[in-house]
Amino acid sequence: MFERLGIGHLVELTATEALLGFLTPLFVFAAFFVLQMVLPGRHVPGYVVDRETGLPRSYRLNGLLVFVVAQALWWFELTGMPRDWFYRSSVYAVAGGTVLALIGTLIAVFSQPPGEVRNKFLACWFGRAPEMQFFNDRFDLKMYFYVVGGTMLSLNAFSGAVWHYNKFDDPNPGVFMFAAFFTFYVFDYFVFERVQLYTYDVIYERLGFKMFWGGLVVFGWMFIIPMWGMAALPDPGHAAGWRYLWLIGTPTLFVIGWCITRGTNMQKYAFKRWPERKFLGIGPEYIQAGDRKILCSGFWGAARHFNYMGEGFFGLSIALVWGHFGNLWAWTYFAYVVGLFTYRQMDDDKRCAEKYGPEKWAEYQERVPYRIIPGIY
Repeated sequence: MFERLGIGHLVELTATEALLGFLTPLFVFAAFFVLQMVLPGRHVPGYVVDRETGLPRSYRLNGLLVFVVAQALWWFELTGMPRDWFYRSSVYAVAGGTVLALIGTLIAVFSQPPGEVRNKFLACWFGRAPEMQFFNDRFDLKMYFYVVGGTMLSLNAFSGAVWHYNKFDDPNPGVFMFAAFFTFYVFDYFVFERVQLYTYDVIYERLGFKMFWGGLVVFGWMFIIPMWGMAALPDPGHAAGWRYLWLIGTPTLFVIGWCITRGTNMQKYAFKRWPERKFLGIGPEYIQAGDRKILCSGFWGAARHFNYMGEGFFGLSIALVWGHFGNLWAWTYFAYVVGLFTYRQMDDDKRCAEKYGPEKWAEYQERVPYRIIPGIY
């Protein structure tokens, strides 16, 4: 089956190697826990309000430092494993990580009172607790997920690039651009780690299997699924004109997506912290909804979820970066992005209607009629 799917090379391990691959996430999760606890961090307030104190919840952040240290350990081969190991063991690591995510989910869910979600299956999937912090707020579970998932996404992508480079005399530059795109994506996140405290996941998501598996395994290992099929292919060999268009156009599309996503998220972050301050010269316009404000200028006046369009451009650049435009493996991440954010914007609209009130949200929808893509959708 794996051969027919084009990923037979990912299961060509000995029994001992397969076991080590299965256990790799256990060692990785433990190592990141130690790094996050030992390395210095800074406490910053987030958007979520602590129900006990009535004040913004405090988070200890050191993601950028953990990311840099982990990169150094991997690049200088101080982990005791070859650089291509993460890629070669991907299938087994996903299996092992899924088991660990399930164990963590069961502990997190059933250590909490039933609350609103009493159905045990739904509770396991969606979770019950919105936040979990330990060791006197030194360790936040959600931020740990992002540190592990983001850093492992970069290392898994680079690991695949190393495997590809060792396999071909004519390596595909798209493989290295893929690793570079995702590494920049993650590095940018860690530089602006504080902004993440004002996003959908941290504010609304609860700690169930969806969050455990999504943050640790899907983000960390499965975002590179296009590489599972594409790293085994050589350079596409396009003619000079098409090659220049591909090698210049794809990074350009990536940069456009990044500018949209980063700009949109930064404008929202700035508005929530300093409601009257201009952002990039754009004066804030908003709809007053009781003691809340709905931003409707700048990026947030173009579409209600304009940042998702940026993610879509990024996903499209990931599909095109390989140069093998008709290969379905190349489009797996793009399909995931479209599905995820199409659902999320509908769920977010529902939550916003509850948060701001149906009348005020309807007023915003009338003022900003497009969901994601201005003039189209």
